[in-house]
Amino acid sequence: MAERRRGEQQEQHPAVDDVMRLLSKSNHDLLIVQRHLESEFQRSYPDHVNPCKIVLRIKKIQEELVSLGEMCRALLAEKQDLIDKARANLVGQRSSLQQLLASSGLPLMSESDDEAYTNLNKVIDEWTLQVRAKTGDEQNAEEDINQMLFSAIVQNN
Repeated sequence: MAERRRGEQQEQHPAVDDVMRLLSKSNHDLLIVQRHLESEFQRSYPDHVNPCKIVLRIKKIQEELVSLGEMCRALLAEKQDLIDKARANLVGQRSSLQQLLASSGLPLMSESDDEAYTNLNKVIDEWTLQVRAKTGDEQNAEEDINQMLFSAIVQNN
């Protein structure tokens, strides 16, 4: 393997070697300038206003912001999934209860009698309004909430 590298190095044009040396020297010079600037900033500024440290903090915050955005999108999707499952579960249970009441001859429940069902519908309506406000879509009241959520997420990217 070492022989192969030597063979490749011998095949290079001398100008390539000159460019590589120049780039290596430039890189070394830039590192020296960077160290000099960092030490100068450290002597001139306290830590909380040191430009080098501020730039590092900004870069770290930018990276964390991307991660937080992804986590928020995942959280929104999970929240929507939970809402969908809760609504389906509650509607199914309410329907079963209505059937049991009807088969037993007892009076059927109205929506106002079922507080949990009413509260869930209020929460879902509030969530739908928030998503619609985010997407700017108030035209179609019957539009699938999942589609609106997806649109809101895609618009933010």
